[in-house]
Amino acid sequence: MKHFLVHDFALPGPHLIVNTSGSLGINYGMVADNLPTPAKVVSIIQSINISKARLYDANQLVLSTFRNTDISFVVAVANEDLGSLSTTKGSLSWIQENILPYYPATNIIGIVVGNEIFSGTDTTQMSQVLPGMMNIYNVLSSLGLEKKINVSTAHSFAVLSSSYPPSSGAFNPTIADTYIRPILHFLAQTGAPFMINAYPFFAYKADPTTISLAYVLFESNPGVLDPNSGLRYYNMFDAQLDSVYYAIAALGYQNLSLEVSETGWPSAGDTDEVGASIQNAQTYHNNLFQHLQSNAGTPLKPNKTMNVYIFALFNEDLKPGPTSERNYGLFYPDGTKVFNFSFKQTISSSGSLKRHWNLKLGYLLVVACLCLSLQ
Repeated sequence: MKHFLVHDFALPGPHLIVNTSGSLGINYGMVADNLPTPAKVVSIIQSINISKARLYDANQLVLSTFRNTDISFVVAVANEDLGSLSTTKGSLSWIQENILPYYPATNIIGIVVGNEIFSGTDTTQMSQVLPGMMNIYNVLSSLGLEKKINVSTAHSFAVLSSSYPPSSGAFNPTIADTYIRPILHFLAQTGAPFMINAYPFFAYKADPTTISLAYVLFESNPGVLDPNSGLRYYNMFDAQLDSVYYAIAALGYQNLSLEVSETGWPSAGDTDEVGASIQNAQTYHNNLFQHLQSNAGTPLKPNKTMNVYIFALFNEDLKPGPTSERNYGLFYPDGTKVFNFSFKQTISSSGSLKRHWNLKLGYLLVVACLCLSLQ
């Protein structure tokens, strides 16, 4: 087994885990005391046409329950467990306990080593993330699983010190060179995505008088021009993603893929949480899906698809913080929808279905022409 160091991480060639198209997934949070059993959750997730889920740990009951379903999982090493990955032995133990008993019957496609570590102040945890990612990757490689399961870490949007206009996107200088650049190097070598939690709601909540509600909800609006790039943005989601692309490029990496590990809109909030409502949550989620289904990409990266994980599956009653934190769910704990939504593909807006029908129509035209020529 080859071991990689931060300053000497090399592979025989680019080691790419290729995703041919983006898809919509769901964050399955469990900070609640009233959620349905994992067995019931299987049918709930299947009922909304979603086939990817993300956990914030490697919950053994969930992973065993979802065996032999069509739902794939991204699992996580909890922040408090990062120290256990400081050695290859510790990482092997984590894989043996949390992955191997369930894989491949449960389709585990990714491991997230820590969540939003670099927007905090714990430098000890910050220093543990990349070594943990490397050790987990080394273990997967020794098992022949490095092409099946990618390794990354999830970031809060707060890792950017600048995001407006998008072309000014830059990582916080206190973490950029010390932590982020080496992680980007790791991701570039392994083909894993840079994972970002993107919430236009937070920006709107902070400045509702300046930021248009239509702009953050993917509704019709005149757009916002980036004077440096000349690109016009018609929704904040794209603007946030492009600011991340620019920040990554500023550190020397042009071709990394992004994955939105969290995005969503709360259906309720405190009096000072402007915009948190059932109507806005419904609009955001349905319009987000239509936007992703169009395969339009972003202004900077047109036609580039990505995986996007909605936060979250359920309202979670034990989450601390403002009221909105307990109201991001698509479902109430009893399994009923918080608002009406549909994640089913339609022929009119799905690029893949359009291509399918274009090919079929082309074939029919050829047959028709042949029939006419034989008459």
